[in-house]
Amino acid sequence: MTESDIPRASGLLPDAIHRAAKPGTVLLRLETTQSREGNFDGAWWPRTRDIGAELPGLIQVLTGHLGPITRVGLDAAAWDGLPTRLVIDDRVVHIDSFPVGDGTILITRGDQDHFSLLVVPPHATADAARAAMARAVRADNITRAAQILIDTGTHQAHPIPAESPRTDEERHEPEE
Repeated sequence: MTESDIPRASGLLPDAIHRAAKPGTVLLRLETTQSREGNFDGAWWPRTRDIGAELPGLIQVLTGHLGPITRVGLDAAAWDGLPTRLVIDDRVVHIDSFPVGDGTILITRGDQDHFSLLVVPPHATADAARAAMARAVRADNITRAAQILIDTGTHQAHPIPAESPRTDEERHEPEE
């Protein structure tokens, strides 16, 4: 999928922002009203599956927009070495493991104010990641994470574990 294949709604993402999205990017569509619509409040494209290395940057960006973050909920199977808490900018952020799926992270501000972000896999191409992020932050988006990732070409049917990357030869076993 190339950038020209991606349907773009007018005003969705300015071209400069769209081209600038790279691993480590956070796109936010934050609505702090009671009537938030859509499945996601934003999207995040981490560089790696190392949550200890990736989460501090995300929390710092979100804190600047939302205020102090108290909890993060994510799927432990999608990340390497999941701690139960991290200290970020002298604040403790509790990490909860939920079977929310590889493509979603839940952010809690205060006691009960939750924000949901699409997580674009680190292996995604720039065009696919930008398409997934743009779709997630649309106010009218009702598509779940897994389907967005499939539709934009960022989903792998059998993800390769970060600790043991395989070569092309290992992925395609010879038939007997």
